[in-house]
Amino acid sequence: MERSFAKEIESLKLGEGDRFHGEGILAVTKALLQSGVSYVGGYQGAPVSHLIDVMVQAEDLMQDLGVHVEPCTNEASAAAMLGASIMYPVRGAVTWKSIVGTNVAADALSNLASPGVMGGALIIVGEDYGEGASVIQERTHSFAMKSAIWLMDPVPDLPTITRMTEAAFPLSEASNTPVMLELRIRACHVQGTFEAKDNVAPRVSMKEVLKNPAPHLYDHLAHPPVTFAHEKRKYDARMPAARRFIQDHGLNELAEGAGGDVGIIVQGGIRPALMKALQELGLADAEGRTDLPILTLNVVYPLVPEQILSFAEGKKALLVVEEGQPEYIEHEIGSILRRADRQIKLAGKDVLPMAGEYSAPVLVAGIGAFLRAHQPALGNRVNEDAYASEIDELRAEARKLLGAPVPPRPPGFCVGCPERPFFAALKLAKEEVGEVHYSADIGCHAFATFAPFNFGNSILGYGMSLASNASVASFQDKPPLAVMGDGGFWHNGLLSGVTSRLKNGGDGVLVIMKNGYTSATGTQELISSPERAAKDRAGAESATANDHTIEEALKGVGVKWLRTVHTYKVSEMRQTLTEAFKSTFKGLKVIVAEGECQLERQRRVKPLRAKALAAGERVVRTRFGVDEDTCTGDHSCMRLSGCPTLTIKTSSDPLKTDPVAHVTNGCVGCGLCGEVAHAATLCPSFWRAEIISNPSWRDRALARLRAFFAPGRQA
Repeated sequence: MERSFAKEIESLKLGEGDRFHGEGILAVTKALLQSGVSYVGGYQGAPVSHLIDVMVQAEDLMQDLGVHVEPCTNEASAAAMLGASIMYPVRGAVTWKSIVGTNVAADALSNLASPGVMGGALIIVGEDYGEGASVIQERTHSFAMKSAIWLMDPVPDLPTITRMTEAAFPLSEASNTPVMLELRIRACHVQGTFEAKDNVAPRVSMKEVLKNPAPHLYDHLAHPPVTFAHEKRKYDARMPAARRFIQDHGLNELAEGAGGDVGIIVQGGIRPALMKALQELGLADAEGRTDLPILTLNVVYPLVPEQILSFAEGKKALLVVEEGQPEYIEHEIGSILRRADRQIKLAGKDVLPMAGEYSAPVLVAGIGAFLRAHQPALGNRVNEDAYASEIDELRAEARKLLGAPVPPRPPGFCVGCPERPFFAALKLAKEEVGEVHYSADIGCHAFATFAPFNFGNSILGYGMSLASNASVASFQDKPPLAVMGDGGFWHNGLLSGVTSRLKNGGDGVLVIMKNGYTSATGTQELISSPERAAKDRAGAESATANDHTIEEALKGVGVKWLRTVHTYKVSEMRQTLTEAFKSTFKGLKVIVAEGECQLERQRRVKPLRAKALAAGERVVRTRFGVDEDTCTGDHSCMRLSGCPTLTIKTSSDPLKTDPVAHVTNGCVGCGLCGEVAHAATLCPSFWRAEIISNPSWRDRALARLRAFFAPGRQA
């Protein structure tokens, strides 16, 4: 796994009156334990990965409380776990990255929301929207509305986040409906403090088991004809119950202001940006006191009509600050006002952008436009143009200090990543087989869509690369190529891609990057990950032992053409790719590109190396470099490998005007540079050296002998 959470686990043990210090997602984890949760599941994905990671590492604490923790193979299996709360009085929580994870879980969520729940059911989604997001820009709000699942969007401070997490369970139970808690990227990682409570052992758990299963109640099944009654119950009984709970327990927050006849309604998750904008306009102070009345929606669905109408009383205009599109909240507020015959101007997406993140500069411009239109006395007092000019001046000053524009820096593979050699081999194979249709996937290998590789015609979802080119195979002369990781293979690729292609007899080449983990989300383990005992036995070598292998799964479903090649063997990988594309075999051809994640390998190797050094043991470390006298300066090696440690420097030879290749000290000794030079028949400028710590007498003697016969040694 990415890191140890030993320190964070200790904070989960805090009790009544203790002060919790940490980040937002860890506060959610603590709030779950304070709420008496019986089970927790999820699928890793930024920005909520740490929730399930921490609970997995806190195995002893979970067992003491009787909490069942299950890292799931995908979001659909996580959502299905909540089925336990349909018929049993148990509280459960699941988590994943949204919107993509919610898409995968949609079927289970619909069938969960239809009959409703008995025990509190909470879905914690990382709303990966706005600057820093890594997925398509859509909102979870639409899923909540579609299935009538209540949606919380809390103010991103730890006291509010924990209060909403704890309130989600009684809200779910009071309305027999699952609840979603969405946390934006910053909310997950915001640092803060809150007053902790004692953890609560669940009444039904691994330690307090039930003697009998639940009775058969047909109206608790998501099956017609009772589904028709479910729909009516959602809106005739459950939603009114939820609205009563929201209002009675003060889940939304009202800040009275002196702004008179205008007001602002804002999602809780973006209130900090709103307050920053108001401060810049001189309409709020650093303590949160504001001149304008603000209704903060910590629960954005369902809205409470009585609350909206009460806030609108005596006002001639309201501004709805709602990030993302479509404007669901604005539309619903408009309906509430019209049905009550309130003649109030409603602003929102007319003065604010339809799409994109609502940063302070964006909100300053929108608020200024709203106030000038609906409260000129206040609007003419603020000067949003001055703030915009200040931002422009700061940017100009930064450009001046830099002296030159900062070049774009796209993300790329880690130093020593075992996936980079495969793409170098693919570039070389293309010289012989030509261009092929390339279906990319979600994962580290998606970095190959950037320079220097520039591969990829489509990305259709996690583990969906092979499925996405099924129709392409029917009208292409050459078989299309699909690349996915082992995480994507187990998540969706085996069934949606491999078995479907086999069923239909379609042609194609599939490459599975077998690095051993779901590396992009923090190297969480898979069913095919190296077993811990195998890692310990292997030491510094690559650990691959596991009874549950990708190859066995492929053979089991009927794959006939199957090769396993280590990614660092660039020449062999090039030959295997060429063979696959030129093969007379018409059907699915699968190449398992094996090579352990370099980050996980270094996390294992470095402690072992440090221990050996401290014990005075012989330790060998490999380094690569470039002989600048031999380097021709054409830089083909860089265009083929893209390694961040392979760069350029000015030659010490005054006759060489072009810079020469150079390997920095960040090199981890993977050997790709040399492999590429050999496979592509480049200039023989790379050298390999072994750095020996605590050398033996043989090492010292050999070093002296080599030095004696070294070329250029003076007599």
